[in-house]
Amino acid sequence: MEKLSTVHSIAVPLDRDNVDTDAIIPKQFMKSIRRTGFGPNLFDAWRYLDAGEPGKPQGSRRPNPDFVLNLPRYTGPRILVTGSNFGCGSSREHAPWALHQFGFRVLIASSFAEIFRSNVFKNGMLAITLDPSIVRKMLDDIVAQPGYALSVDLIGQRIALPDGDFVEFQVAPFQKKCLLEGLDEIELTLRHSEKIAAFEAERLTRQPWLRNVLAEDGRPGEPISRSSRRSGPT
Repeated sequence: MEKLSTVHSIAVPLDRDNVDTDAIIPKQFMKSIRRTGFGPNLFDAWRYLDAGEPGKPQGSRRPNPDFVLNLPRYTGPRILVTGSNFGCGSSREHAPWALHQFGFRVLIASSFAEIFRSNVFKNGMLAITLDPSIVRKMLDDIVAQPGYALSVDLIGQRIALPDGDFVEFQVAPFQKKCLLEGLDEIELTLRHSEKIAAFEAERLTRQPWLRNVLAEDGRPGEPISRSSRRSGPT
């Protein structure tokens, strides 16, 4: 996972509340079993005037000239500012995948759906919750000031505004550590691979019968997971 410590970028205003995950990435694009290729269809129903389908060439579609991400002044954004309850609806992880693959690294809102917020952090993005009055002013200022940019400092947990002021934000220590070090939960677990291997070896000395139980993949003589373990002597 890509490390994240500071992000400086123009900010895009998505002035809407209750943006659900089907709006972020419509359901028809969830047929792929890969974790790539979702960025072009972010906010698909809003970005285009014609319906999108998997495999349909983007160059043949008609962009919606009124949607914020299609405005030239918001080219190449890494920071999205939006309203309350962002990411509500289903818990599909494809939604943060689409945001990340489009280029966003920081999401700022007055509130997030909790599962979505957790998925955002797990996919290398920073979700910042601010007081609604602060978010409202940001949204208004972004629209009123072309080129409005923010500098987000994860280490110092503050956002530098164009006028020189700062806004502080909170982030859980574990999530902060993972973002700064570029670690998802699997990578964090693998840091302890030696301890895990030692535990497995020690367990086999206490429960040697595990060597003779078939693993889930059918290979004999290997320890099996807790979910697949059969009953046996202890």
